Amino acid sequence: MSDEKKAKKFEEAVTTILELIGEDPGREGLKKTPHRVYKAFMHMTEGYRMDPKKVLGEALFESSNDEMVLVRDIEFYSMCEHHLLPIIGRAHVAYIPDGKVVGLSKIPRMVNIYARRLQIQEQMTEQIADAIVETIRPKGVAVVLEARHMCMEMRGVEKINSTTVSSALRGLFKKDAKTREEFMSMVNAPLRPRY
Repeated sequence: MSDEKKAKKFEEAVTTILELIGEDPGREGLKKTPHRVYKAFMHMTEGYRMDPKKVLGEALFESSNDEMVLVRDIEFYSMCEHHLLPIIGRAHVAYIPDGKVVGLSKIPRMVNIYARRLQIQEQMTEQIADAIVETIRPKGVAVVLEARHMCMEMRGVEKINSTTVSSALRGLFKKDAKTREEFMSMVNAPLRPRY
């Protein structure tokens, strides 16, 4: 289906939703809403059109480093696949190189690829860890996501400021308690002023 046909079909669906909730899609404030929603959804779901393994694979470099590499506090925005409501959180991603390192900017980019799909947090955590294992082939990977779910805050139980934490551990992070403890202490260390 062409982009033009896809946009038309999507905008018609949004118009129908507006009508079904009792709105007038023809009123001034809503006239361009179907198109705006289409553009927003194309951006918020661009992860479907990106390959995280390709992104990581384009920035692999030989290295003798065999110590933990951690990128923490990676902000992400996703959407719950059950209600299409926002998930807002932070990711902490670490790996222990085994002959290769990846460009640091690729890790947040990879988090965004998975965040910009309809998600459940547990699945996203696993997907990030598995993509790193399969592409970089490190000695270990650890991923922790902390997030607020608007499907819990805006509807249902309406528990404001509750946070969900999920983790995925691979290799040394799963097998070795000291490595896992080092990762968690680095993730939980207080933030220092920015440089």
